[in-house]
Amino acid sequence: MTDESTSAGNSVGGYSPDGSRGEGDRATGSGEETVRYERRGAVAVVTMNRPEYRNAQNSVMTYALDAAFARAVDDPEVKVIVLAGEGKHFSAGHDISSPGRDVDVSYDRKAVLWWDHTDREGGDRRFARESEVYLGMCRRWREIPKPVIASVQGACIAGGLMLAWVCDLIVASEDAFFADPVVRMGIPGVEYFAHPWVLGPTAAKEVLLTGQRFGAQQAKEWGMVSRVVPREELRDTALGLADTIAEMPAFGLTLAKKAVNQAQDLMGMRSGMDSVFGLHHFAHAHNAETQEDPLAGQTAKSMRDSGS
Repeated sequence: MTDESTSAGNSVGGYSPDGSRGEGDRATGSGEETVRYERRGAVAVVTMNRPEYRNAQNSVMTYALDAAFARAVDDPEVKVIVLAGEGKHFSAGHDISSPGRDVDVSYDRKAVLWWDHTDREGGDRRFARESEVYLGMCRRWREIPKPVIASVQGACIAGGLMLAWVCDLIVASEDAFFADPVVRMGIPGVEYFAHPWVLGPTAAKEVLLTGQRFGAQQAKEWGMVSRVVPREELRDTALGLADTIAEMPAFGLTLAKKAVNQAQDLMGMRSGMDSVFGLHHFAHAHNAETQEDPLAGQTAKSMRDSGS
């Protein structure tokens, strides 16, 4: 496959503490691009670029991803989007302990019409933020009117699952592994609670109740992953699949995607997520009252060392 990049390496940009657009990851002081954008013919490749933190998602990355997706949607020559992660891992999930964690930073709200979380307290504060940057953003991206393919290697954990699940197809390397271990925090799953619809009820319960990792082949057997390939073939396979899809009429792709999404919602996906989001925040409140913090004292290291 030949490169036809018109913008390889161009920065999508981050967000400064006041919520305005900036360059790079302001929370870490890094000049590196938090998200890279590249166009290869009819395919836009969006790559998360915090490999030193296993592409953990802070708000800077969230809004850089949103800007990249918007750029791809607005480009009439782009018909398919590929979402990838730089380095060994796709994404270790939400940033809960890196130097770039920015939970106290304001942002330019786009996913929900809600107030800024930074001048609120208690459950109001957390509910406002997570409604925007977690559940709201994932719903916004699920409705991108162009097919999106996740190219997944290494870890795809918790918030990483959320990113993969908003995509229409997942191509995984043989070394990819997945988990939603947040029940270890006393929380009933990540904010974008797609588990029963993506995995089926029984597999969803196994994943949540054990907190254990499952591999790419198991994910394929459960119907979550469409293709499993050797690591060295991952990028070419994802791009090849994107090229094949891009041969179809653009509006037909949009309508076909919308048809399946609507069918999922008619099966209760959207309303089910709303109900579980409430349980999620009830669990945070319980932790805040009974333990040292709303995450039950868990950190990225403790979650990783738990074997999940």
